[in-house]
Amino acid sequence: MPTPTSSGTTSPPAHLKPGDEAQPGVAGTGEDLCEDCGGNGVRKDGSPCPTCEGTGRVVRGIGGG
Repeated sequence: MPTPTSSGTTSPPAHLKPGDEAQPGVAGTGEDLCEDCGGNGVRKDGSPCPTCEGTGRVVRGIGGG
């Protein structure tokens, strides 16, 4: 869903990585270490982790009521 900006225009939705559970900034979510690469962004063979796209972080649900 596009996000309204202060100028009234809309920005494209944030890019979701394969390991993300939600878009960044959604209530009830936060950054977490990628479980597939342990947070270092690379796989054992030295290639970028496809789950977090090499960032070492993914967006996860962090709790709720």
